[in-house]
Amino acid sequence: MTLASKIAWDDTVLPFQLDAPDMRGRVARLDGVLDGILKQHDYPQKVEALVAEMALLTALIGQTVKLQWKLSLQVQSKGPVRMIATDYYAPEKEGEPARIRAYASFDADRLTDGDPFDQVGDGYFAIMIDQGEGMKPYQGITPLAGASLAACAESYFAQSEQLPTTFKLEFGLSSEPGVDAHWRAGGVMLQHMPKASPFVANEEGSGDVLSPTDLVSDDEEENWSRVNILLDTVEELELIGPSVAPNDLLVRLFHEEQPRVYDAQMVKFGCTCSEERVRQSLSIYSARDLEKMTNEAGRVTADCQFCSSHYDMDPKTLGFDADKNAGA
Repeated sequence: MTLASKIAWDDTVLPFQLDAPDMRGRVARLDGVLDGILKQHDYPQKVEALVAEMALLTALIGQTVKLQWKLSLQVQSKGPVRMIATDYYAPEKEGEPARIRAYASFDADRLTDGDPFDQVGDGYFAIMIDQGEGMKPYQGITPLAGASLAACAESYFAQSEQLPTTFKLEFGLSSEPGVDAHWRAGGVMLQHMPKASPFVANEEGSGDVLSPTDLVSDDEEENWSRVNILLDTVEELELIGPSVAPNDLLVRLFHEEQPRVYDAQMVKFGCTCSEERVRQSLSIYSARDLEKMTNEAGRVTADCQFCSSHYDMDPKTLGFDADKNAGA
């Protein structure tokens, strides 16, 4: 595919509501976010595709969480790609961008010639929400199902949340003269959301979300089928740009459903690792324990799996013995 190198709506998630069938959804476009995530690692292209899809799902689902919350998606599998993990950090304040990070662990010698999802074997799909200090984290897990990570997410919402959910995603390498090939992604998420769900959107506006009893009515089944048929008509370039803005896409697809849009959420690549956090995590160890962690140079090192940052520290300044001595 050939796309413009930068588009006004890149790295945004646009929340919307379809007033007629009383559904909510999001449109996401990712460009720089994926570049920030993938350039941290030298992944094979099949693994890059899985990470790109997972990051897109994370952006679409994560937009629903409240300020200062953290949403994490994780796939654990017995296949060549053993794990894919993503984090979505909601903005600290209104108007600030959300941050996304992601990584994958895999066995290079086990990768096959099949499609990217063929590299994922039996396992589970998990969603976790951290609401902050003093709050019990939310977690849901379902077996991997379907033929894509998007299908796994749909299965998760159906089984764990009883929420009819559908995703339409496109992602891949884009190229144009004079510009290095880079990954782009775009997608739409549609969902019925009862008020009890932790995934209730934050937008202010008219129209209530559905109650659980609404989900089983004949009218709602008809609406859900109709809207999915409309979504299936979307084309690849309509999802990933460059010529169709998210607002225009919603009008093209759902003009009879009375789409209503809210403020778009900006997203960027961002990692929360730091030397201070590494030191804090090592503060529980004694000097004897830390001695076992030192390398040949007598240093304790740590690498961030998300951003590949490398930390090199003197073991004498680490652990609870060091903390005790520092306070003496």
